[in-house]
Amino acid sequence: MNISLTKRKYLLYLTILTLLLSGVGGVTYFSLVPEHYFGGYPLIPIYFYIFGVFNIYMFDTCRRFAPDKMLLLHLAMKVLKMILSVIVLVVYCMVVREEAVAFMLTFIVYYLLYLIFETSFFAGYELNKKRQKKNKTKNETVA
Repeated sequence: MNISLTKRKYLLYLTILTLLLSGVGGVTYFSLVPEHYFGGYPLIPIYFYIFGVFNIYMFDTCRRFAPDKMLLLHLAMKVLKMILSVIVLVVYCMVVREEAVAFMLTFIVYYLLYLIFETSFFAGYELNKKRQKKNKTKNETVA
């Protein structure tokens, strides 16, 4: 299986973030506010982890076959994530109704934290790519 350094790095950071947020959220719900714990809590980090894995595989495929469409893919993935997230929120609140407000608030916090993580990761990737391209053209003009 061919796995790029960028993909490995992203998956490592995604796993660390998911474990960290799951641990902090679990401790918060079990220790500080156990009356607001809801059965769907474990599904939230799983949802965002699975979507993150899907995101990096799409990103890696686009990087190899259509590198000029990276920004478009990034924006499309954000829109897809938002639409799916709204669907998940609506379905959970209509079907389960157990601690719907706690679920929504927790889900939104996770959404924002993962959005910050993904945006900073891909912005860093683009800056690094631009820097490498600039250094490459600089080295070519010197030679």
